Amino acid sequence: MTGDGARAIEVHVVRLPGASDLPLPERATAGSAGFDLRACVTDPVTIAPGARALLPTGIAIALPRGYEAQVRPRSGLALRSGVTLLNAPGTIDEDYRGEIGVLVVNHGEEAVTVARGDRIAQLVIQRLPDVVLVPAAVLPATGRGPGGFGHTGRG
Repeated sequence: MTGDGARAIEVHVVRLPGASDLPLPERATAGSAGFDLRACVTDPVTIAPGARALLPTGIAIALPRGYEAQVRPRSGLALRSGVTLLNAPGTIDEDYRGEIGVLVVNHGEEAVTVARGDRIAQLVIQRLPDVVLVPAAVLPATGRGPGGFGHTGRG
């Protein structure tokens, strides 16, 4: 049970070979939405300004049916060094069983070194609604209509 009486979902986590010394993902505080993912690198990885790297986490997960996991940036890492994720949020589907990788990019002005065990991203698990896409000849009208990419900000 969770703090509000709701039943907690179970997500099975496997530490992959070479990751036994790293902690499982955990929330930094009781109110955190995401579980911290850590770098499972053998040697430190230096990411030059403008460069990107795929960092292993050393874990794989099994999500329950109807759930997804999102790999999201860590705000402190982005603020301090300019490191964020290229495909944020990265989606982990319920049927994926491989290692979770984190695709980072250095938007900062200096090289950044990631060491084993550094917190590099966060994992947020969400329930997905059951959705059916229905073909239609026309869509219902709205006040906005087809305007996009800054349309609502004009004034």
